[in-house]
Amino acid sequence: MRTWHEMRRFPLAVRLLLVNQFGVNTGFYLLVPYLATHLGENLGLSAAVVGLVLGVRNLSQQGLFLIGGSAADRLGARGVIITGCALRTLGFALFALGDGLPVLLAASVLSGLAGALFNPAVRAYLTQEAGERKAEAFALFNVFATAGALIGPLLGGALLLADFRTSALTAAGIFAVLTVAQALVLPARKAEPSAGSVLTDWREVVGNRTFLAFALAMVGLFTLESQLYLLLPDGVRRATGWDGAAGLVFLVGTLANLALQLRITRSLKARGSRARWIAAGLALTGLAFLPPAAVADSPPGGWLDAVPVLFGALLLYVGLMVATPFVMELIPDFGRPGLTGTYFGIFYVVSGVAAAVGNTAVGWAMDTGEQGGSGWLPWVCCALFGLASAAGVAGLHRRGALPGPPVPAAAAAPAEQRSTA
Repeated sequence: MRTWHEMRRFPLAVRLLLVNQFGVNTGFYLLVPYLATHLGENLGLSAAVVGLVLGVRNLSQQGLFLIGGSAADRLGARGVIITGCALRTLGFALFALGDGLPVLLAASVLSGLAGALFNPAVRAYLTQEAGERKAEAFALFNVFATAGALIGPLLGGALLLADFRTSALTAAGIFAVLTVAQALVLPARKAEPSAGSVLTDWREVVGNRTFLAFALAMVGLFTLESQLYLLLPDGVRRATGWDGAAGLVFLVGTLANLALQLRITRSLKARGSRARWIAAGLALTGLAFLPPAAVADSPPGGWLDAVPVLFGALLLYVGLMVATPFVMELIPDFGRPGLTGTYFGIFYVVSGVAAAVGNTAVGWAMDTGEQGGSGWLPWVCCALFGLASAAGVAGLHRRGALPGPPVPAAAAAPAEQRSTA
């Protein structure tokens, strides 16, 4: 009830974007977790070709975030959001209807490009519409995204009882409904005019060394969040010997997110700077991997050994709940409002590349630990990532390099009047 009450306090456009994110994650996770199995088992493609199709989708999204961010700044976020959802509709429909490699590659490119367009655009639009309550808006955004990420795989698993095409067409239908809803409800907002070229905008953002340092410091946030789909499910499966136990990781996170996210954000916002809580959240995400490390080399003991892993998952979710809304609120303050989308786009490119390197390191630690009987190694590696990221943000904060707290509109107006008097 608290979530719905808080949601109703925002403008209609923000409420739609929250529901939109729930639908986006539901549709995405309804299809993507089962895509590799469909390509390999149903279509009989080789592992190399499956990797190619999945890699093209990921590269299309991660590599083009900058394009989506710049498009949101130059053309207006509303049109970019609608275009992204429409492209995701087409891409998922192609996965349902096409069996040939060219069609599958086209579906991957369209699906990835869609994410590259609407992800930075949605965040830029939310920043603009939420005003002084950006942290709360992004907290709600996280709640709806997490709920969609839980419901999507459950719904996808049920639809697979029919066949993969039913699942894919359902996902495409969700995005089609979202596209129409956005076109009908989202108010148009004029993009701020820019005197320079797109390349000038990119140079301005890339030249902001403090921003780039902050984006690199977020390697821990993205690397450790990825372990919700890799290391933590693997740990709970090993502990219990039951493949279905992996779903408990997401159940714990979703329940915690629904119950705590808004309370955490509203409480912390009144008790210290954003940088302080970002660093604290990152430190907590690192510490979350120590309880599972303590039992990693123990022989499987059933549900008793699963408790430290699930406790670690809960701590990771809490750390993400502490840090993420303030990270999203802080990013636009590094530059002028007309470049909000570009800042989000470059942030996701830089931190995404850094996280890819981090995930490679975690994968190496998993293989090395398994071969050498050191099951604790990947868990400790993740803990170090989180603590190193926290130290990086804390160092930037101590140097006074990060943007200060946002200035309330009521206080900003008199200040502006005094400066022009």
